[in-house]
Amino acid sequence: MSKSETVKKAEALVETTMKGNDASHDPAHIWRVRDLALSLAHEEGLSSDPDSMEIVELAALLHDIEDYKYLRDPAEKKIVENFLREEKVEENKRMKILRIVGGMGFKDEIAGHANGEIPPEFGVVQDADRLDAIGAIGIARCFTFGGSRNSVLHDPAIKPRSDLSKEQYTKKEEQTTVNHFHEKLLKLKDMMKTKAGQMRAEKRHKFMEEFLKEFYEEWDGRA
Repeated sequence: MSKSETVKKAEALVETTMKGNDASHDPAHIWRVRDLALSLAHEEGLSSDPDSMEIVELAALLHDIEDYKYLRDPAEKKIVENFLREEKVEENKRMKILRIVGGMGFKDEIAGHANGEIPPEFGVVQDADRLDAIGAIGIARCFTFGGSRNSVLHDPAIKPRSDLSKEQYTKKEEQTTVNHFHEKLLKLKDMMKTKAGQMRAEKRHKFMEEFLKEFYEEWDGRA
């Protein structure tokens, strides 16, 4: 299936707006999430509906354009909406894409902002994004982001926070990179919305658990 012009333009927008990001949230992350989302959509039976597949692909491509961690200008919060209007994406699709993009975040879910019935397109895109945050790729991305913010690698005296509010979660400077596994990444397996996402998350989750076991043993000189 050939790419639509809108998809090609969305890819170009990703390249333009995200090329300066560190490698945890660069265009390669977007391509992986898009491929994962389309694969999950097939497994979840959405491929018979071209409109659903277009919504999934565009939402996956656009989901990190307005990531708060990289915004430099408040005006950037309208990039996705303006893009979809310029591309004359019909209102029903546009609203679904904007809902997915606006509701993807872990911080919003822990704040209890997820509400109502979850559309299948939302589930596959969010699961795809969360799958890319765990497993081998997730480990690499976690340390890449921590390094980009000069975070402490690990400090046994700084314990992971067990009860996080949205405001606390965004205060990365107060935490170590390794604690991010306990505060977020190890929780994602049980937050998957689709059966296909849950199945893939199992393997990636176990890999992270094994990594952390080895990490702590090496840190303590036991390995």
